Amino acid sequence: MSKKFYVVWVGRETGVFTSWPYTKKQVDKYPQAKYKSFPSQQEAEAAYAAGWSAAGKSVVKKPASAAGKTPATLKTNGVKSPEQDNASSQHFDVKIYCDGGCDPNPGKAGSGVAVYRDGSLAELWYGLYNPQGTNNSAELNALYQSLQIAKKAIDKSKTVQILCDSQYAINCITNWAFSWQKKGWKRKTEGDIKNLEIIQQAHGLYKEISSDVVVSHVRAHIGIEGNELADRMSIFGIDQQEVRFRQYPDPLDIQKVLALREG
Repeated sequence: MSKKFYVVWVGRETGVFTSWPYTKKQVDKYPQAKYKSFPSQQEAEAAYAAGWSAAGKSVVKKPASAAGKTPATLKTNGVKSPEQDNASSQHFDVKIYCDGGCDPNPGKAGSGVAVYRDGSLAELWYGLYNPQGTNNSAELNALYQSLQIAKKAIDKSKTVQILCDSQYAINCITNWAFSWQKKGWKRKTEGDIKNLEIIQQAHGLYKEISSDVVVSHVRAHIGIEGNELADRMSIFGIDQQEVRFRQYPDPLDIQKVLALREG
C-alpha cells in the first residue's frame, strides 16, 4: 500500500499529516472540517500552502527549465525582500516573520524567526526543538517568541508588524482565545483545546501589546524573503535539536541561509 499524506485546512489541528488515525481525530465531528489526502508530500504541502479554495485545482509543477538547477538555486531564485513584499503597504520600524516546522507531522518540531529593522535583516532565531511536537505547536511557539521580540521593540517606541503563515496560530492568539478564556478555557465543541499552555501565554502577551502591534497572515513558500528565512530557521532548529530559542550565530548571509534545508 502506497503511503498517503493528509492535509487538514480546517480542523482541531491543521497541517500536513502522515497518519490517518491521527488526522481523523482532527476532523471527526469538527464543524465544517476541510481535509484531503494526497499521494506525495510535495503535493500535500503545496495544497496546504495554497489553501482549501485551491484544493480542487492541479498542483503547479516546476517548469522544465528548472530541471537542471541545483536545489540551492531553486530555493534562492525569485525571493522577495521585505520592500517587495506586498503583505503590508504600511511602513513599520520592525517586521518579524515567524514560522514553525515539523518533520514528519506529528514528529520533530522547531521554530524560527527573522527580524527586520528599518527594512534590513537584523536577527535570525531558531530552536524550541520538540521530538514529539506538531506543526501547530511549532507555529504557536514561533508566534509567542515574536510577540516577546515585539514587546521589546514597542517599549522602545518602535512600530511593529508580525507576519505569520499559520492562520491557526493567528486565530488562536488574536481571535479564538478571547472566547475560550470567557468560557474558562473551554471549546464550544467537544474536546480539549490543543496547545493550551502556549496559547494562554501568548494570548496574555498579545492582549498587553495588541494596540501597538499588527499581526498579519502571509502565504508560505511563495518567495517572501522573511518567511523563507524563518522557515529555514525552524528546520535548522530541528536539525540542531536546539531546545533553547537562540540567535543564529553565523553572519547573516541571506543566500547561504536560504540554501539550508527547507520545511
